[in-house]
Amino acid sequence: MNRVRLGLFLLFTLCSSSASALEPVVLQLKWTHQFQFAGYYMAAEQGFYKDAGLKVSILPANPGNPDTHFKVLSGQAQFGVTHSGILQAKMQGKPLVAMAAIFQSSPYCWMVKESSDIYTPEDFVGKKVSHLGKDESAELTVMLARAGINITDLPTYAGLNPLADFKRGVFDALQVYVTNEPYKMQQQGVETRQICPKQYGLNVYGDILFTSENMLSQKPDVVERFKQASLKGWRYALLNIQHSIEVIHEKYARHKTKEQLSFEADELAVYITHSGVPIGSMSETRWQWIAQLYSLDLTQWEGIKSTFMYHRTREPTEDAWSWMLVLACILTILSLPMYGYLMFFHKRKYRIQQLPYKDENTVE
Repeated sequence: MNRVRLGLFLLFTLCSSSASALEPVVLQLKWTHQFQFAGYYMAAEQGFYKDAGLKVSILPANPGNPDTHFKVLSGQAQFGVTHSGILQAKMQGKPLVAMAAIFQSSPYCWMVKESSDIYTPEDFVGKKVSHLGKDESAELTVMLARAGINITDLPTYAGLNPLADFKRGVFDALQVYVTNEPYKMQQQGVETRQICPKQYGLNVYGDILFTSENMLSQKPDVVERFKQASLKGWRYALLNIQHSIEVIHEKYARHKTKEQLSFEADELAVYITHSGVPIGSMSETRWQWIAQLYSLDLTQWEGIKSTFMYHRTREPTEDAWSWMLVLACILTILSLPMYGYLMFFHKRKYRIQQLPYKDENTVE
């Protein structure tokens, strides 16, 4: 019996050792912790990354320098979250790979006061606006340009306290992320409305999960496992919003109230989920349209598209077995003969010991 227990103990130890050998990777977010990144948090908290053989560190951005491209290309992180501007960076020669479009539309909008006479992009003529030309929200200036507004003629605000000055009426329109500044104004009793590119057919992708060409070439299996676990996390987060809010508030975004996280969840859900479109989906046609929208060189698009969009290189059937499960199965198979051998001789010894003692003087 001791030998049987020893064999089972060794098997358990080997399986445990293989399960604990998780691949460490870093995910660099594009901003500070908030519901915007709920899917990644839940993939970690629900064990989806661990099940995929990954140990993931999720890092918030430095608001003063939220450059996720540099972090990934320099090797400080293996994965990052960015915006549609990744396409322009790719065309400029940066070896980036777009893995999944988490937001099917951009959450960047112009915010105006409810009392403002700005209702459409055409109404921006002569209005004073916040800073222009930011790559992250380029679709805002594209929207104005398509409406016939010469953005170089617009007076721009250059102060250091945009929210306070917007509230005071120093300028007319502020570039915002729909979950942040509008909520803050609402809390201060200022009624606002948003004029968004999505309302005018400019549906560029929002948050993009990405990696580097080097990471994809060196560890394609890790890239695939990370992507699938992340998307699983996003599906869980959207189906369990209240639980996700509780977890995010407790472990990641203590600086935000549950009410604010709930506001973010309600606002962002429509940007993530589109009828008939799986979470994370991207299309070559739409990326080409985005290139045209941003007036990028389409001849360059033809040259980079094969390495820009992530394509799985493994056979689909390989997903059915993780490397840990395969190893556990091999160890189990190899241990079966030893287990059977020990059990056979243990039972044989037991039967011999139980045979009745036969006295030579006993008469049958």
